[in-house]
This record gives sequence, structure tokens and C-alpha cells, in this order.
Amino acid sequence: MADVREGNILAKSIIYLVMAVFTILALYPLLWLFIQSFKTTQEYLTSSKLALPKVWFPGNYSYAWQIGNFGILLLNSIFYTVLTVVAVVVFGFMASFAFAKIRSKATPVLHGTFIIGILLTLQSIMVPLFLMVNAVGLYNTRLGVLIPYIGLGLPMGVYLGTEFIRGIPEALIESARMEGAKYLRIFSSIIFPMTAPVAMTVGILTFTGTWNEFMLINILSSSDLIKSIPVGVNRFSGALASDYGRQFSALVIGMIPMLLFYLAFRKQITKGVAAGAVKG
Repeated sequence: MADVREGNILAKSIIYLVMAVFTILALYPLLWLFIQSFKTTQEYLTSSKLALPKVWFPGNYSYAWQIGNFGILLLNSIFYTVLTVVAVVVFGFMASFAFAKIRSKATPVLHGTFIIGILLTLQSIMVPLFLMVNAVGLYNTRLGVLIPYIGLGLPMGVYLGTEFIRGIPEALIESARMEGAKYLRIFSSIIFPMTAPVAMTVGILTFTGTWNEFMLINILSSSDLIKSIPVGVNRFSGALASDYGRQFSALVIGMIPMLLFYLAFRKQITKGVAAGAVKG
């Protein structure tokens, strides 16, 4: 009995040790970035990269906010991210419901067309996408950025949503149909609430992908009134020189909303990822 207890204690100690190591590896880069953001570029280049600032310089943040025009960029990032997440989850799961539960000869073809989008890389469609957006007069508009964001997020949302909804018993839908409910009512009242775990997973993937996206918005817009946070961060890095202190400050500013998002929804995120993984 004692050997069993000692074995359990040893196993738990190893697990906690591994968890502590991975926690440190995850948090250290964030802490390092925060500390370096209070150094001037000259001190960063001349001092040890692991040393604390000799003089803490918070002016990097005000300079980065003003010169980077982060006020409008932050609002744009929130606008693109929130609308993209809502559209991908709602429209993606409506399409998933149709693919999974509404029988039609066109269903396999349409579903396969959606799924092909997962295989396409952004680099392979940037030029055609730019030409299309420019041809319809949406270049340098928020709508011209938002529509491609939603389109790029839908394939993964449809794929995960379809696989999840296929596991929902047909009896639920048939009984609702017998009561006279239309497909839209069935989706909104029965199917969509049941997809909450995988919907959270899709929302997380879409949120992070949209918030951190840089290449696409950089070619679909030329005005600061349209661009987002990643473009502002890039302003402090050049081919010949970089303003490291202010660039680190800009990175921290861009990272704060994502940390707040996680702190606000950490329980839902954990449950969503775990339940979605088990269901898949």
C-alpha cells in the first residue's frame, strides 16, 4: 500500500514539474516582452537582453500609440474581429446544418466546395482576391476587408460544424418537423444551442486568425482609417533599422485585448476546446 502511495506521489510530482516547466516557457516570452518595452532602443542594443531596464521609460507607449495611430487601428481590429467571428459561426453553422441534415443531390458537391477552402493558402489567392476586390469597387473599404475575412474563415467553420451536427440524433429533427417547425426554427431553437462547444472552438480559431492577420489587410487597404493593429506594429520595423523599444510597446498594446479576451472567457474556452475535441 505504501509503495502505491509513493508511486502516486512521484507521478503527481512529475506531472506538476512538467506543468510548471511548460507554464514558465509560455509566460516567460510575455514577461520578457513587457520588460523590454520599457527600454529605449539604445539601451536595448547596448545592454544585456535579459537585464532589467536601468531607467524604466514608459514614454514608449505614448509614442507608439500616437505615431502608430493605434486608436483607430484598435477600433478597426475590434470591428473586423467581432463581425468576422459572428458571421463565421452563424453562417457557417447554418450551412453545416444544411449539409449534415438536409438531404439533396447537390449537398456533397457544395460541401466539398466549401472544404476545398481549407487547403488553399492565403499566398495562393492574394493576387486574385486583390483583383476581384478592386474590380467591384471595394478596395480600401472596410467591407472589402470584412468579406474576404469571413470567406476565409467559413471553410473551417463549416467543416467542424458539419462533423459535429452529423452526430446529433435525427429523431430530434424529425420530432420537430412533425410539430410543424421549419428548418430555420429547428436550427435556432435546437441545433445551434447544442453546437455551443464546437462553436466556441470555431470562434477561438477565427478570433485569433482575424486579430493577428497582416498580409491580406495590407494589400486590400492603403488608408490608416481601414488598417488594423498588426499593420501599426509593423511601422516600427524597417529594412535598415528598427525602433525596438517602441515596437515592443506596440506589440504589448496589440496583445492586451487578446489577453483580456482569454481572461474573460477562459472557462468557456476550456470547456469549448475540450468538448469539441471529444465530440470530434
